[in-house]
Amino acid sequence: MGCTRDAILDALENLTADEFKKFKLKLLSVPLREGYGRIPRGTLMSMDAMDLTDKLVSSYLEEYSAELTMIVLREIGMQEIAEHLQINCKAPHFVDQHRAALITRVTDVEGVLDALYGKVLSDGQYEAVRAESTNTMKMRKLLSFAPAWDKTCRDLLLQALRNTHPYLVADLEKS
Repeated sequence: MGCTRDAILDALENLTADEFKKFKLKLLSVPLREGYGRIPRGTLMSMDAMDLTDKLVSSYLEEYSAELTMIVLREIGMQEIAEHLQINCKAPHFVDQHRAALITRVTDVEGVLDALYGKVLSDGQYEAVRAESTNTMKMRKLLSFAPAWDKTCRDLLLQALRNTHPYLVADLEKS
């Protein structure tokens, strides 16, 4: 996702001096994902937009740095810039990113289907997936519906996968 660095830099450069200062202050207090540390205040406050972009990407990796930047922008009331960043990055969802592995490695398709039935899948979709003869074909059929899903539907599938295949999801998240 090479666009991330440029998209973050563009977002930060579109902030006024006061907004940029608010961004850095909020970055010091926003909750971080487990396993990530804060950029030290002394280092952070002296950075310009380019240095901060580099530090964000090197400290939090591309996907999480974009997500974190969007969170902080929204927290300081810069929703339009956050939306623009989101559009420019278009980070692939876990389900889209790991489609091939999910097709070949999910073994409890029925459990996933049951979790999605009525929330994401219609009766016809549910039955169409169940009608396939192998787990690979079932997952391929299930994921054929994904292009029409929004982030919430993809998140529900990810949650179903976490519940039925926690080790598979953990393994894929590392890759």
